[in-house]
Amino acid sequence: MAASFNRVFIMGNLGADPEFAVTTGGMPRARLRVATNDVWTDKSGQRQEKTEWHSVIVFGRQAEHCNQYLKKGRTVLVEGRLQTRQWEDKEGQKRYTTEIIALNVQFIGGPGGPRAAEPEDAPMPEPQGREAEAPGATIADDDVPF
Repeated sequence: MAASFNRVFIMGNLGADPEFAVTTGGMPRARLRVATNDVWTDKSGQRQEKTEWHSVIVFGRQAEHCNQYLKKGRTVLVEGRLQTRQWEDKEGQKRYTTEIIALNVQFIGGPGGPRAAEPEDAPMPEPQGREAEAPGATIADDDVPF
């Protein structure tokens, strides 16, 4: 059986202040909207830019720190795993979203990023798996399976 690996790293700017909440189980949780940019020159020599928006969910003490110290425009480096969820919207339609469940969030710099975020109507998830047991835990080198 082949091993699998679900890990993502992004560095970008917050498009809005963190959305902070506490789960029904009492766990602090923050949603960050992070923008990353891809810049290239097209065939005609014109500069092109595309912004990709990422929804990042942070649990535990890190969520409290994000809420306290992060503001719109701040640069962050996020390490986490991808998770896709399903929910029903107000009209009863099935909707899907893919989020980054953060394991580590580093505060990189001051403001200077994008100034608008896409609206997100999906409810924020409860912690699952490792995040529910030890929110904000980091992975030691001994835990890496290779």
